[in-house]
Amino acid sequence: MGALDNRHALITGGGTGIGAAIARALAKEGAAVSLAGRRKAPLDDVAAKLPKATAIVADVTKESDCAAMAETARAANGPIDIVIANAGAAASAPVAKLDLAHWHNMIDVNLTGAFLTVKAALADVTRKSEGPRRIIFIASTAGLKGYPYVAAYCAAKHGVVGLARALSLELEPTGVTVNAVCPGYTDTPLLDTAAGKISAKSGRSSEEARAMLAKDNPSGRLIKPEEVAQAVIRLCSPSAASVNGQAIEVTGGRQ
Repeated sequence: MGALDNRHALITGGGTGIGAAIARALAKEGAAVSLAGRRKAPLDDVAAKLPKATAIVADVTKESDCAAMAETARAANGPIDIVIANAGAAASAPVAKLDLAHWHNMIDVNLTGAFLTVKAALADVTRKSEGPRRIIFIASTAGLKGYPYVAAYCAAKHGVVGLARALSLELEPTGVTVNAVCPGYTDTPLLDTAAGKISAKSGRSSEEARAMLAKDNPSGRLIKPEEVAQAVIRLCSPSAASVNGQAIEVTGGRQ
């Protein structure tokens, strides 16, 4: 018996990186998982290796896609008990060169997408039900402090943390807890892309670029997606019912 038997979790950005690690961890605890994302192939690959999993193609920046995503998840695995708003993207530019398209893209994917995901599943999560009901936003340490050259991304992730804190108060009477998990630099395809851009612009090797990013974490190393997933599992457990409205760092140390 797992701690999350008979629970159903919806995970956006579930095909790779942190989202895939969370899906595997939740499934190991007994939850049925609905994995959503824009690319079908990686979603199918993750879902095929899990006992109760459904892959759903959806763009979280579109309200109609989010509504259809929740309906498909519900039809496959029953009412949604846990929402993991993980889908995100990162792009860099100095503020002087940051155009409106860049700004809108970062806000749309990281902040508006998180809001639309939760809104689509809200009636399910807030219903009366036995067992944990959770909303967890995967934010970033960029939601807690600033980083150069990613102003739009930082603004979006600060917004995600604010959204989590507001919802935690609003939904407290329903028994739903709402928290944000804030990883530092994590060893994912997103980080590989960032390291590649640094390498191309600076002449450093990809490994040197990765090491440079890792130094920003207090531990001096990159965080593993599985470590972020374990933070999510702890928040989803029945014993975490009193943890609400928190922004929890996963950095290997204190910022």
